[in-house]
Amino acid sequence: MNGTRESVTELVATVTESSPFQCETLICPPTIFLPHVSGLLEGNSIVLGAQNIDSHRSGAYTGEVSASMVKEFGCEYVLVGHSERRTMFGETDKDVVAKYGAVLDAGLIPILCVGETLDQRNAGKTREVVSGQLDAVMQEFSPQEFFAGIIAYEPVWAIGTGETATPELAGEIHGNIRAILGEKDEDLAIQMRVLYGGSVNPANAAGLMAETDIDGALVGGASLVGTDFVAICKATEAN
Repeated sequence: MNGTRESVTELVATVTESSPFQCETLICPPTIFLPHVSGLLEGNSIVLGAQNIDSHRSGAYTGEVSASMVKEFGCEYVLVGHSERRTMFGETDKDVVAKYGAVLDAGLIPILCVGETLDQRNAGKTREVVSGQLDAVMQEFSPQEFFAGIIAYEPVWAIGTGETATPELAGEIHGNIRAILGEKDEDLAIQMRVLYGGSVNPANAAGLMAETDIDGALVGGASLVGTDFVAICKATEAN
């Protein structure tokens, strides 16, 4: 929940002026700016996504936005289960499942966010927590449906804190995630993209992207600085 019409225009301009990048690039602005950003991206290779949707198609849900609504403004992706939605707004695994299905039903691509808190990490429960969040969604969909999405591992303890998992630690957990996915369908697990999100910045992006099982980045605070976001996109090009 950042930005004004003017600042968003400047931010998008900084990014588009440096595009195209060798990596697929996605921007997820606040919902109210989707129509504006959609226009700014017209003719550009950068694609558009939404930060959140409601699981219902329509109805008396004042203030909410459906997947079909964001699709009308050019969205191709939707974040689902972001840690802030889980921790600040109380979204449960059941809510995440419903939203994942709503995104698929609208013909969009869900980006399923999973990750552990600091207490869970210190208790040695990272794999248990992440596995549980993945299983909650995988159990409700066929392999073809589930693997139509993308996974984003975002350790909650590293979001907005300046802390970040070392490339080796992040790579290890990404490997664990791919192993968990492989229990459902090994071939599709290999193909599925798994992103890392946790204080990704220009200084650590290249090291993170060099890890075999990390396929990209879910950029948080650094995406509010156009030159930083561009630097992260360029850092992925060697990997």
